[in-house]
Amino acid sequence: MEEKYIELIHKAQLAYENAYAPYSNYKVGAAVLWDSGAITTGVNMENASYGLTVCAERNAIAAGIGTGERKIDAIAIAVPSEDLPAPCGACRQVLREFSTDCTILLANGKRESKITDLKKLFPYGFGPEFLKKL
Repeated sequence: MEEKYIELIHKAQLAYENAYAPYSNYKVGAAVLWDSGAITTGVNMENASYGLTVCAERNAIAAGIGTGERKIDAIAIAVPSEDLPAPCGACRQVLREFSTDCTILLANGKRESKITDLKKLFPYGFGPEFLKKL
């Protein structure tokens, strides 16, 4: 695995320590590598009103957008539990907004990881270019 991906997974693992998951106890950390080389991180943030919960992936993306980033190169998603994580449908759509395809790294608490990409997880994603045809 490339060194930049090892670093990205490590940053996602560090991030999940700060996740706010008092209801599910399912902590998630994410780290986004932008085309500029910058890395932003995020954690899941649950809420007693469950619909207001925000995923780690979207928080990490929002952190980058807030600094002017617009193109995702890769994202690492890490959890301390045994199963490999996967981004939810909403996160896949938000990833698609900022990448037609990006590397997705999944890591669990047993130090296992998997490399995949957005096109495999979201093969017929709807993106901004569809609206520019109108």
